[in-house]
Amino acid sequence: MFSRISRYRTLPDIVATDGKGRTLVSKTLRPAPQVLGTFRHTVEEADRLDHLAYKYYQQPRKWWRINDANPEFMSPLALLGKEPVVTDRFAVTFDGVQPPWPALVRNLTQSVGVEKIKVVEEIHLLRQAETIGGQSVTLHIERFERALLVTYNQLNTSLRDLAGIIVAAGFVVGPPERLGRVGKQIIIPRDVTG
Repeated sequence: MFSRISRYRTLPDIVATDGKGRTLVSKTLRPAPQVLGTFRHTVEEADRLDHLAYKYYQQPRKWWRINDANPEFMSPLALLGKEPVVTDRFAVTFDGVQPPWPALVRNLTQSVGVEKIKVVEEIHLLRQAETIGGQSVTLHIERFERALLVTYNQLNTSLRDLAGIIVAAGFVVGPPERLGRVGKQIIIPRDVTG
């Protein structure tokens, strides 16, 4: 019933009775094992767990070993940053005195699929060397930057819809930046037979 590399092969059978009185044989739940690994892989846009398993174990069906070694992720898709719920950073500017944050947050929150919104206001200190009157001077320039971090289900709403809501509130929106797993590391455990 199970291949020799199946993680379910060695689990004991249990017998259960269903609602119609039938006796059914099944396997017990597989607790996630403690998996140690020191090797790390940097996630790339095109990564798939079966491809990574083939690359590191020469066996694509061992993808679950990589998943077990990274228990902080709820699903294999989350491990590679490909789940439907994503977070995008929208750089915004506002030509006025007081940005209408409450109205914007309310409108975004009412959009189907939007789960979380965070307003980020950052001050960046830039240093610039200038020559003034024959003397070298370092100028310290403060640059103020505003952004929205929007976590949403991309099955329910799109970047275009979200950008439209932001523009309708009076903001100028820059190109969005996906805050995901690409460029981040995951653990690749050592291979064990079975």
